[in-house]
Amino acid sequence: MRLSPIREFALKALLWLPLCFVLWFWLAPLWVQPAVAMARGVLLGLWGDLFSAIVQGAEMLDAAGRVVARAGYLVQLSTKIVVTVPAGPGGAGGVGVLEPTLNPMVYGYSLPLFSGLAMATPLATRRRVLQMAIAFVAIWLAQACGLVAEALKVVAFDSGAEGAAAIARVGLAPEAIAFAYQFGYLILPAVVPVALWIGLNRAFIEALVQPDGEPGAGSRGQNDA
Repeated sequence: MRLSPIREFALKALLWLPLCFVLWFWLAPLWVQPAVAMARGVLLGLWGDLFSAIVQGAEMLDAAGRVVARAGYLVQLSTKIVVTVPAGPGGAGGVGVLEPTLNPMVYGYSLPLFSGLAMATPLATRRRVLQMAIAFVAIWLAQACGLVAEALKVVAFDSGAEGAAAIARVGLAPEAIAFAYQFGYLILPAVVPVALWIGLNRAFIEALVQPDGEPGAGSRGQNDA
């Protein structure tokens, strides 16, 4: 029995998406490099008074603060903000420079999501490669925006009075930082890949929703491109 175009696409997407996510996680340090480089340029270029370095690769700690592994996809921020850590059950406290660790992967699942959709779409190889190149650049930009917003959010809201004062000195509004962080964390990673796929494959989507379910001229045009 021949599957309808919609069911055929859904089945292909169901098969491609898990594979794309596995490859994305397996090669995580490679996939985050462009976004980290973009975020580094923005943070050091615009807010050099707050940040001194952004390095890819950081240590993973357990609940007790012990190093358990090193992850190449994590990002270590070095700031110029001196914070006071109060004494507690886990240590004596002290004074030090704020050095938070960020996880770019929470902003990057757009990559395997778009890749799975693109691989399930009937496209000529040249057109598929072009679509993925366009999408990856856009997704890396969105991922970099998420990293920048989170870095500013950590300083503004997670670093006590010292961080809040530093944000005020550079003229940033905490409300704007909070909005940018929520937008970059909740909206962009989910919306960007779907919007890109729809925008780049309108002819195929129109063919899928035709009443007779048969691909039309627009779909054939994509295959022949």
